[in-house]
Amino acid sequence: MTFVLAQVPEGFYRDRSESDTGCVANNGVCPDWIVDNLDRYVDPFLEHVWLVVASVACGLLIAFPLAVLAYRRRWLIAPVANITGILYTIPSVAAFFLLLPITGRGALTAIVALTAYTLLILFRNVLEGLDAVPDEARDAGRGMGLTDGQLLWRVELPLALPSIMAGLRIATTTTVGLAALAFFAGAGGLGEPLEADKAFKSNVLVAGGLCVVLATALDLIILGAQRMMTPWTRSRAAS
Repeated sequence: MTFVLAQVPEGFYRDRSESDTGCVANNGVCPDWIVDNLDRYVDPFLEHVWLVVASVACGLLIAFPLAVLAYRRRWLIAPVANITGILYTIPSVAAFFLLLPITGRGALTAIVALTAYTLLILFRNVLEGLDAVPDEARDAGRGMGLTDGQLLWRVELPLALPSIMAGLRIATTTTVGLAALAFFAGAGGLGEPLEADKAFKSNVLVAGGLCVVLATALDLIILGAQRMMTPWTRSRAAS
């Protein structure tokens, strides 16, 4: 059985024929071309955003409860870490290819694969954050009469937030890069215009630059959310 992994849409760029002269014909960095064609990157950019946000959100919804459960049941750490580690080592293009017969071409295939790559990072960081909570904090919570559930939500998770958010930042920026290959699964994204004309420097500059901008913006958003959710870390740093 043969699968067509990637199809670059016709007409994504205006034709650049031998009659073109100057910067475009020489595959250079052409500011005028970038300005005239910037609107063609809007849909791929939005597709890229959706792939990243959906994949990281799904990964967090899976990894977070697994990490909390493994924190309570220590024997689960090794099998969960091994399984997520194996998923992380599968090449992304191979993962898309393996999923195609099951989920078909489109965003679902890309999101399933990208979600799998976030699990190891998120699982480890949630678990490490919980393990790093000082015993004194737990003892103080128990002394106040908190149950195990209340201790988890009121003491342990708030103190583990810096580690959890750090893992979320790593998973997000990593997924931005991996999502550039989602066009192999027919999911679009910024990898599609990159593949459409990878010899044209202006195209590579815009599509690649948008990936960098997206990764930076999402990282700053998560960092801002972390600072809002952990005001005591700001107070500690100021002192």
